[in-house]
Amino acid sequence: MPSFSQMERARSFLQSPTYGNLVTVLSIDGGGIRGIIPGTILSFLESELQKLDGEDARLADYFDVITGTSTGGLVTAMLTTPDENNRPLFSAKDINAFYLEHCPKIFPQGSAPLIGEAVDMVKNLTGPKYDGKYLHNIVKEKLGDKRLNDTLTNVIIPTFDIKRLQPTIFSSYEAKKKSCVDALLSDICIATSAAPTYLPAHHFETKTSTGETREFHLIDGGVAANNPALVAINEVTKEIHQGNSDFNFSTRPTEYGRFLVVSLGTGSAKCEEKYHANDVAKWGLLAWLTSGGSCPLIDVFTQASSDMVDFHLATVFQALNCEKSYLRIQDDTLEKTVSSVDIATKENLDNLVKVGENLLKKPVSRVNMDTGAFEPAHQSTNEEALVRIAGILSRERKVRETQSPHGKAVTNKSN
Repeated sequence: MPSFSQMERARSFLQSPTYGNLVTVLSIDGGGIRGIIPGTILSFLESELQKLDGEDARLADYFDVITGTSTGGLVTAMLTTPDENNRPLFSAKDINAFYLEHCPKIFPQGSAPLIGEAVDMVKNLTGPKYDGKYLHNIVKEKLGDKRLNDTLTNVIIPTFDIKRLQPTIFSSYEAKKKSCVDALLSDICIATSAAPTYLPAHHFETKTSTGETREFHLIDGGVAANNPALVAINEVTKEIHQGNSDFNFSTRPTEYGRFLVVSLGTGSAKCEEKYHANDVAKWGLLAWLTSGGSCPLIDVFTQASSDMVDFHLATVFQALNCEKSYLRIQDDTLEKTVSSVDIATKENLDNLVKVGENLLKKPVSRVNMDTGAFEPAHQSTNEEALVRIAGILSRERKVRETQSPHGKAVTNKSN
């Protein structure tokens, strides 16, 4: 089996798409503790790449863009932040270990369920459910002084600026052009994870190259783009039109198949665990914010965002005869407790690992916009689809290294 030697580590960066056939995008939804589900999927994909290219292979070596919202933004940073050897700080298999260790401290649970629910309701009315201190500390400890422009491949992390009432997209592409966007990765991750009613909004400042201050007043990017796949494709398309030298081709519809998109959801509740019109019709503001121990208003925003992006991309890729270039993996059959974003008991976290493992064995599915349910779209399983994707990614990387005029591979992030 081939492996990355010490000398080959210098060649481990992904070549520009100019020297290959594809633009590769990995997208990870938001969903709090349910980040364990895509964490399980990513571990499998990376293990398949290691079978092909050696045990030191990492996802950042294969994707031109990794994008994530909320918990997906944290996973994105973990996969792309460099360590002291200029390799990813976390391997994919480390993600779940991180979640299993730290989620109970990020989302501490009350001891008595009934009392806990009452306390949670009061907290939701008077402030965020959690103070966020542990999350802030652990993110700052792990990511240190690394900034957006330090990542090993391009990253795109959506947030929402509550002062400007508009999305703020932290993009590696923009960070190259605007120093004010080149924020600390820790600040970006804290901001994109700041789900309303759960965690406090995050304020920080950056300096421009001329010394001017830029303020950010941010909350969870999930209120605008819980599924950030389309945001990533838009950022790449914009770069192509602006003449970025990483892309020497147009984005005519006939070339949309150049995109290879892997989009990972974090699961949602099964139909009977969701909300019913007869109940919702009676709700006031309090119920919309606290019903069932969660925040239905946030659930509605994030679920709608995720499914609409999936529906759009699935339709476009199918219409352009490149359906196999888009893989969406999502589970809409979660039981009530497992579908929570913050019930961080050991039992529930372990169950989320099992959800991810079971999801690998399920058939590739697509959302039915008439019913809202995910329905099998292929005979192949998600596991089989990921094996196929791993083969494509490995071949694409080798093609780029062969066709590059440089003596060795260089990062696809422009200096």
